[in-house]
Amino acid sequence: MSVDDTFGGSIGPTYRESTPWWPEPAAAPKGAPDVVCIVLDDVGFSDLGCYGSEIATPRVDALAQGGLRYANFHVTAMCSPTRACLLSGRNAHAAGVGIIAEWSSGFPGYRGAMTRRAATIPEVLRDHAYGTYAVGKWHLTNIANYGAAGPHEDWPLGRGFSRWYGFHGALADQWHPELCQDNRPIRLDARAGYHLSEDLVDHAIVDVRDHVTAAPDRPFFLYLAFGACHWPHHVPAEYIRGYRGRYDQGWDAIRAQRLESQLRQGIVPSGTGLAPRNPGVQAWAELSPDVRRIAVRLQETYAGFLEHTDAQIGRLTDYLASIGRLDNTLLVLLSDNGASAEGGPTGAINLRKHMVYEEESPEVVLAHLEDIGSDRAYNHYPTGWAQASNTPLKWYKKDTHGGGIRAPLIVHWPQRIADAGSIRTQFHHVVDMAPTLYEVIGVEAPAQFHGVSQLPMHGLSLAYTFEQRDVATRKQSQYFEILGDRGMWHEGWKAVTRHPKGTSFDDDRWELYHLDQDFAELRDRAQENPEKLRELVDLWWTHAREYHVLPLDDRDWERAALRLAMNTRTRYQYYAGMARTDRLSAPDITDRSYRIVARFDANEATMTEGVILAWGSRFGGIGLYLKGGRVRYRYVYSQDVSYMLEGDLPTGSGGHEIRVDFERMGNHSGRAVLAIDGTEAGRVDIPKTWPTHGVTAGLNCGQDAGAPVCDDYAAPFEFNGGNLDVVIELANDGARDPKGRYQAALNEQ
Repeated sequence: MSVDDTFGGSIGPTYRESTPWWPEPAAAPKGAPDVVCIVLDDVGFSDLGCYGSEIATPRVDALAQGGLRYANFHVTAMCSPTRACLLSGRNAHAAGVGIIAEWSSGFPGYRGAMTRRAATIPEVLRDHAYGTYAVGKWHLTNIANYGAAGPHEDWPLGRGFSRWYGFHGALADQWHPELCQDNRPIRLDARAGYHLSEDLVDHAIVDVRDHVTAAPDRPFFLYLAFGACHWPHHVPAEYIRGYRGRYDQGWDAIRAQRLESQLRQGIVPSGTGLAPRNPGVQAWAELSPDVRRIAVRLQETYAGFLEHTDAQIGRLTDYLASIGRLDNTLLVLLSDNGASAEGGPTGAINLRKHMVYEEESPEVVLAHLEDIGSDRAYNHYPTGWAQASNTPLKWYKKDTHGGGIRAPLIVHWPQRIADAGSIRTQFHHVVDMAPTLYEVIGVEAPAQFHGVSQLPMHGLSLAYTFEQRDVATRKQSQYFEILGDRGMWHEGWKAVTRHPKGTSFDDDRWELYHLDQDFAELRDRAQENPEKLRELVDLWWTHAREYHVLPLDDRDWERAALRLAMNTRTRYQYYAGMARTDRLSAPDITDRSYRIVARFDANEATMTEGVILAWGSRFGGIGLYLKGGRVRYRYVYSQDVSYMLEGDLPTGSGGHEIRVDFERMGNHSGRAVLAIDGTEAGRVDIPKTWPTHGVTAGLNCGQDAGAPVCDDYAAPFEFNGGNLDVVIELANDGARDPKGRYQAALNEQ
């Protein structure tokens, strides 16, 4: 019999002659705080009340008043890279997440998941007796591993968390989210009035409650990553009504008011001016009355969404206070990037379609004005409001100018921070947060973690700023890159270039700003100081090589299309009640023929009804279902355009087969034919089709467990027949062979 080599007791013939031994349990450093990290999504630099906004955020403002606000804090301009920096303390490209998971491209800096050489905060803290809990958005798993079978190594539980309740990617539908719990997709049976932000905070409170009940002497790390305020902007109607009329004056006036508030609060230095309107943003006075009406309602909805999120944050902090844990909780709140310009000049009611495949006219949005914010809209505001969110800065999310990378940061820790309510102006970056936590907790980032040599920490702790208001920043340099946009900050100066997609990187024009004297990047000094510009551009290339930024790549959605085109699988089989298949793991029906065959046994006791296949949502998808003795196939192109075939299901017990043949008829168009037990029931031409990754929700079999595909039934409308299975087979006509398909997709770019 072998004995564990670490056994420190002795073993005799019986227990009376033996000495038991128990390993010393891990312990946190004495006095180690609880840590709560709250990440907002697409919330601009000026959106919080304590950063200049008119939006009511009293609970976040209270945290700022009781803690510190950082006015010179930066992130990476997109969500996944920021989260990789935050959780690992390494630069995003070096960690393997230089872009969002959907756009990973097979290069070291763009793996779509964090390297094992970058241990995460929860991995490190778990080894020091911390409980570790993740709630909300993850977006750090390669899309190839989104399925129920994993692999799960890069899901939250594989990267140090003991529990997770949330979602993988972006674009979470707040009314009908597609959620996971721990290592599995789950079906959400939402109560009346359900909202995702409320649900996330409910689960965060449960995790904290269970932890302090079971282990009151051990600290916890809670990572709460909201879907708010990423589009679609979904919020209870009463929050929208609270802002009626507030934005009638338009974005030009709101920007001026926010800057005035920022100057008064000390968020921006005296003398800071507004950046000019970004190209494509019209003066408010030049907009037509209809476009103004649309823009106002979309911004009222966004403001209500943020206020609602603030209320949920308040519920969490109230709970921490009620159990006596708030004083020694280090609470960090930040946004992952600047505000999003993805809504375009006039905004949209169905942004997934509008942004990628077919622009929506203002007339379409106007027709759905009263749906904005509800589950009948997938809405986003216009670019003018995005620039207002980023006041006083230039550009947006996905840009390396200030509007994309300067973010709010609030640190609240009553037991440690004495200079409450003050502002810090030292330059720092999200990569500095992990070193900060390790320093104040009293642990070291390991050089080796579970047998894997670790990258050095790329961040630098900002804990020195907790007690020192005016001390000079200790950070020296920080590079930026996203989609070919590049920036280099060094000792107060910043070189930056905004790269037009599809153009030569050699033609990009670099700008130069002295940020210590030019907060909003208004005075380009490139011509007057070419030596400084060259110094910073050269330094950028040095960092790019060191941190795996290369190769430069300005493709966005095309990368996801290439990933889908690489999939060689052409046959999929689904069973009733299976776990949801993520939309990016569903069959690739992009511009190709395919066949859906459903087989089942009729219900002998009652009429056979229910959903056979539900794929997507009312904003784009496919539904195959039985209702009232009829088979129905519905192809949903958008919230306003759909096509339906139907026919009678033969009566009597026994097996049935329903087949839908989709024949590609041209570029992104085709014809669907419905057959019931071998007899054609109808056919319909579909002149415009969605690519698969345009579908707005996942795939379910035997139920509609997500956002409903249509209003013909009340979801989930579970199938009541027996032995249901569905096979989807893909042709290689438009697709050709998989290798040729990949090359064709590449050539189209």
